[in-house]
Amino acid sequence: MTSVPTPIPSRTQYVLEEIKRRILTGQLTPGQALVETELAAQFGVSKTPVREALKTLAGTGLVVMSQYKGVTVRMVDADMAREVYDVRLLLEPEALKRAVRRGASLDAAQNALTRADEATDTAERSLANREFHRALYLPCGNPLLGRMLDEVRDQAALVSAVAWAASPSWEREAGEHREILRLALAGDADGAASALHAHIASFVERAFPEAGSEAQGEDGQA
Repeated sequence: MTSVPTPIPSRTQYVLEEIKRRILTGQLTPGQALVETELAAQFGVSKTPVREALKTLAGTGLVVMSQYKGVTVRMVDADMAREVYDVRLLLEPEALKRAVRRGASLDAAQNALTRADEATDTAERSLANREFHRALYLPCGNPLLGRMLDEVRDQAALVSAVAWAASPSWEREAGEHREILRLALAGDADGAASALHAHIASFVERAFPEAGSEAQGEDGQA
């Protein structure tokens, strides 16, 4: 009999989502210490929900727990960007290709694209961008593939947040998103996958030039 995961208590979930939002919008910066007592006071909860939330965030790669330094927001460097984006380059275009070939609905991707265009701040754009990419790979027909990409989603968003803070590139990426979706909706699975591969590779190459060459796929797209 398949075991059912224990649901996260509501207070822990609230703290988890709020810390994640602050990290992904730059309010909490890479390397910044996350002190349980301070966070508990800010959120009006005991230390227990904070501790559990931080453990979950450590599991997704957004924070780092150290015996000596305590808990800190994960640092972003070229090595991290390469690792995360290499996984995306290997899996995400293939997932999109499968979604298109099986005629999956991409309405959620269109809605996310609209929300990104209408966003009024970085936080809204970041969340809409995450949902756009997820809406492309999730209907691939292979739940395991979707979960694997979900596992690196937060880390990819952290890389993006750091890169956007240094050099905003929303307009360029929005145009690339529209082209990816256009090809997908036209039923061009290979074209959409190729455009997505180029989009992912070119982002990390622009943001972390020292990682870009190693993050490209075998076909050499950028």
